[in-house]
Amino acid sequence: MKIRIRGTIAALAVTLALMGLLTACSQQESGPGSTSPGVLTLNSAGSTLAYPIYSKWFAEYHDSHSNVQINYASIGSGGGIQQLRSGTVDFGASDMPLNDKLLGTFKSKIVQFATVLGAVVPIYNIPGVKADLRFTPQVLAGIYLGKIRKWDDPAITRANPGIHFPNKDIVPVYRSDGSGTTFVWTDFLSKVSPEWKTKVGSNTSVSWPVGLGGKGSEGVTGVVEQTPYAFGYVELIYAIQNHMGYGLVQNSEGKFIKASLDNVTLAAQSAAKELARDIRVSITNAPGPDTYPISTFTYLLIPARIDNATRRETIKDFLHWMLTDGQKDAEPLSYSPLPQQVVDIELKQIQEIH
Repeated sequence: MKIRIRGTIAALAVTLALMGLLTACSQQESGPGSTSPGVLTLNSAGSTLAYPIYSKWFAEYHDSHSNVQINYASIGSGGGIQQLRSGTVDFGASDMPLNDKLLGTFKSKIVQFATVLGAVVPIYNIPGVKADLRFTPQVLAGIYLGKIRKWDDPAITRANPGIHFPNKDIVPVYRSDGSGTTFVWTDFLSKVSPEWKTKVGSNTSVSWPVGLGGKGSEGVTGVVEQTPYAFGYVELIYAIQNHMGYGLVQNSEGKFIKASLDNVTLAAQSAAKELARDIRVSITNAPGPDTYPISTFTYLLIPARIDNATRRETIKDFLHWMLTDGQKDAEPLSYSPLPQQVVDIELKQIQEIH
């Protein structure tokens, strides 16, 4: 099955350049928004899944608003949530929407804005095997439960006829930090595997039964690249940027799907009714014959009350720009733009910030 991935090598090269330019910002210790002569500095932190698009947006917004500098620390969703809770950043970023229980841990109201759609994909390093492999949900859960230990396990070979797998141990790799990518991955596994849901569950951090940890998406990518017979999970753009093979995943209709912008969008469209009630929607294992099953929204977390008027109006202006002009940057960076239904909801939601 031929799946078209939009975006060009040139676009990815621009992304890498932007990420390099903003590395210094990511490595700075985050702090609350501040001002220097003529420049308003805002600090944010969180999701690695969204790091490439946020880097692009913050740089582009600065180009048209030279008096505004937005720094971003790509430390994982868990870190972003914690720094926002402690008040050390102006806003956070998470691939996991905050439920009512988590919202109750903040001193004041938080407004959540879905920004783009992304996908989490399985990656692997099997010397001599370059094919796009197929993975059933049962295999994905079995690998991280420690029940599927060898690459030539019948559960893997049955889904991949004609491919010779070595009799080598699988080395599972997971995120060691609090991660929205981990939430999306484990949310999917919890939906497809009752055993996973009971024994491990879903969260930004879980107690992994087996495997090696890597910090950040960069860490997981690095461990998999450097470890023969390793297996891991990362955002689609990290697999593309690092020229790594990534697998097809069997969806709820039984079809093996390779992640693309189009089939991630289908996952969002399947949740239209739920989105009308609440944008905090899980779209993993969504219905539809062509839907990629490990798809997700990613979110910015904004305090509803911002006392400093300049900071408040700047953040609101950025949100409006992001939801309108900024959406054009999604597809070249291998994200899916928001459905118009979500954009319309969130443009009104900006007024909740006061």
